[in-house]
Amino acid sequence: MWRSLLLKGTTCLLQVVDPRFLHQRHFSSLCLRLVTQRLTHRPPDVSYGLRLRCAGYLLKCRGTRAYKKDAKSTVEFPVSPITVTDIKQYLRSKDIPFHDGYSCLHIPSIFVGSSDRNHSFSLFIDKTTGQFLCKDTLVEGSWEDLQDCLEVMQKDEQDFLSPHVLLGYSESVEEQEERERELREVQRIWSSSVPLTDLPEDEAQLIKTMFQITKVSNATLKKFGVRLFKPTKSLVFPWFGGPESSLKGVKLLSAQPTDTEKVRYNEATVPKCSSYYNLFGIPLVGRMDSEVVLTGHELDTLAVSQATGLPSVALPRGVSCLPPILLPYLEQFKRVTLWLGSDILSWEASKIFSRKLGLKRCSLVRPGEYRPCPMEALAQGKNLSRIIKASIPASHKSIVSFKQLREDVYGELMNKEQVAGVKWARFPELNRILKGHRKGELTVFTGPTGSGKTTFISELALDLCMQGVNTLWGSFEINNVRLAKIMLTQFAMQRLEENLEQYDFWADKFEELPLYFMTFHGQQNIKAVLDTMQHAVYLYDINHVIIDNLQFMMGQENLLVDKFAVQDHIVGAFRKFATNSSCHVTLIIHPRKEEDDRELQTASIFGSAKASQEADNVLILQEKKLVTCPGRRSLQVTKNRFDGDVGIFPLDFIKSSLTFSAPIKGKHKLRKVPTKPENEEIEGDKAAVVAKESEKAEKANKKTKTPRDVKNPASGNETTPNNNNKCKA
Repeated sequence: MWRSLLLKGTTCLLQVVDPRFLHQRHFSSLCLRLVTQRLTHRPPDVSYGLRLRCAGYLLKCRGTRAYKKDAKSTVEFPVSPITVTDIKQYLRSKDIPFHDGYSCLHIPSIFVGSSDRNHSFSLFIDKTTGQFLCKDTLVEGSWEDLQDCLEVMQKDEQDFLSPHVLLGYSESVEEQEERERELREVQRIWSSSVPLTDLPEDEAQLIKTMFQITKVSNATLKKFGVRLFKPTKSLVFPWFGGPESSLKGVKLLSAQPTDTEKVRYNEATVPKCSSYYNLFGIPLVGRMDSEVVLTGHELDTLAVSQATGLPSVALPRGVSCLPPILLPYLEQFKRVTLWLGSDILSWEASKIFSRKLGLKRCSLVRPGEYRPCPMEALAQGKNLSRIIKASIPASHKSIVSFKQLREDVYGELMNKEQVAGVKWARFPELNRILKGHRKGELTVFTGPTGSGKTTFISELALDLCMQGVNTLWGSFEINNVRLAKIMLTQFAMQRLEENLEQYDFWADKFEELPLYFMTFHGQQNIKAVLDTMQHAVYLYDINHVIIDNLQFMMGQENLLVDKFAVQDHIVGAFRKFATNSSCHVTLIIHPRKEEDDRELQTASIFGSAKASQEADNVLILQEKKLVTCPGRRSLQVTKNRFDGDVGIFPLDFIKSSLTFSAPIKGKHKLRKVPTKPENEEIEGDKAAVVAKESEKAEKANKKTKTPRDVKNPASGNETTPNNNNKCKA
């Protein structure tokens, strides 16, 4: 019943939410060093605050396109990575008191007057990246920005800095319009929505049935401010933040029926997820609360709060990401219980997030049959408080027994499809062999020079990125512009240089992918590369790193060092990084010089056997150089540590879209001829020879016969030969 009512009057969410992202502007730390006493004030804006980031530029001319450089698309790496020891030493040199927290250092805010500080340590400095956030004013920035602020204060003998300082960079007209449009959209949706408690009882019950929240009371919905947006029949979850707890954004959750009995839920946020930093439920947390339950969805937060009475907050993007900018809001809690879901993927995400939050204070709710997600547990009448108390600590011991691993083993057996990893959409044959793309593994990929290794691996990574796998590209051989052009062509499945009018459409969609690029090129120090990768995993929750390629990154300049020993060291470092960071690393390595007519093998990988030994998967792009017809390329899996399956399947290269795709089934197969026994074959061969000889004899007779020698078809009799003709013959 409710499905038909849902379809009636339900409009597309895209009509409500603009699909474009809000570009974050970035400021350089150099700007602040040039600022002394000249401060530019801007109107107070507690809903957005001031973001101090790295500089970007915008060039806009009349009649031309506006090109923007967005620092999100590249991973900035420090020249000399900052450590927590360096931060502490600097703060001590400036006589600044600090508290050592779980993931941040706490200092008094320098953006609040001394009379308003009340001895509160409200400025948080991330121990890993040095990023800071002032919870009182929402000012945030890099460690270099904070150093510059302190230097300016010391030079000018100031007690604090204004939180509304515009550091030598004026907001562009386009950014102002975008920000104002987002604010208007948020206010429009919020003012048009109605509290669920104001709905008629039958309509409210229908909505609860649609979203499977019949067990959630009206008091809980009112407490968290949940509303209904009638045009799309969507639940509205507000984002309140800032010193005055103003409305900064909304998330809309809509229910969509499927062919099966299950219901699919779609989410949309305003502003878009690149700017949506919300911990749903954080305004309801008291200052004295020391325990919190972290969930993956807003509905789960409602269930935990109602059933246990414990403070509970929800991640803004589910289990895919925990932005470091939100860590300061979780610093006050001595115990954090991560109950992110009921599947193996949520369990893996809980382990990763516990490292950011601090292993000693985190506990994890292990998924299982008797421990579903909070909303399902509430619907089934389970005791949520008992489940939370039974959570296991996140800190790992050096030795474990099978009793501790028993539930994990059962979870992998029960969720074998999810354990296998993310499936490729464009390469089903690869799913059949490798079963999926898994975290924590090392893949070595090789192929002949000029066979299209970079083009193929870019489509392979793009396939996963389109399914939500956060991807980091390290292209040391070709620049990022050319690589992005290849991937955009593969994404659009067409040559955009021939359809420039469609560029903005595809570029906007491509920009939404969780795709980042390292700015390295040519020979690089392995330590700098690993530091950047670690920074990206922490900051952007990267799940897949591609290194293209190993030889180009190593270079050939230092000839005095054993290059094989150097390569073994680098491969070992990538192997360790993949395991410790739970991140998949794909390493492209050129093969040894082989003959053109010989296929590559695992032993053909350049260097010693270290690469193939350390790798979990070995992929080889085979190419028959003497063949020009379709099907001359194929992908061979020669190692698969997950379940041991290996195999090979052909690839077709489509030049118009720079993509590889599996050929049509049976396209390159020869028609099979049924085999015969030996006796039948001999007899058949004899019969064929006799038939051929008789056929030749008949042709010869036809040539020598005259028309009079031919039978009369009417009478059926032969004519009598002439005697004269006989004599002449």
